[in-house]
Amino acid sequence: MSPGGAGADLGESIEKNYAPLVLALRGLPMPVIAAVNGVAAGAGANIALACDLVIAARSASFVQAFCRLGLVPDSGGTWLLPRLVGNARALGLALLGDKLAAGQAAEWGLIWRCVDDAELTPTVDALAAHLAAAPTLGLARTKEAIYGAWSRPLAEQLDVERDLQRALGGSRDYQEGVAAFLGSVRRASSAAEAAP
Repeated sequence: MSPGGAGADLGESIEKNYAPLVLALRGLPMPVIAAVNGVAAGAGANIALACDLVIAARSASFVQAFCRLGLVPDSGGTWLLPRLVGNARALGLALLGDKLAAGQAAEWGLIWRCVDDAELTPTVDALAAHLAAAPTLGLARTKEAIYGAWSRPLAEQLDVERDLQRALGGSRDYQEGVAAFLGSVRRASSAAEAAP
């Protein structure tokens, strides 16, 4: 933009690119993992925070740099930040634009975990393998229930939980999960009996 010239329509970019991406991440039935290695700034930080599980390398950091440009946090930032860390910390991050180290982000609950840099890829790979082997229908409904809870009162959420458990209790995932659990209990019991 040149001095005195017409401003860019940043809203169009948000509407066409960033908002659909954030909504797609949240709408996917499977858990979405973000691996952050380096500086996640502005929309990049908020797109990572829109994922279900965020793992960051210890050297990584998060910056809400919008305030330095005279903008507001976008890509879901004004919605995600207060829900993840509370209003006081969200406002501090958004109004000051300070860099937040990954370790502090984990302590504040902004992200799931901070790991040593060399452990980022193996940790994310192991987490992805774990989730891929888990009962996917239950994971999808858990994600749906937790995100939906932000807009419902407790009594209504209890009804949602009842309805989801009713539906999931008849699923193949549940039957397989119970069988696997009982098998592990039997194996543990047999091993305990065999020990001197």
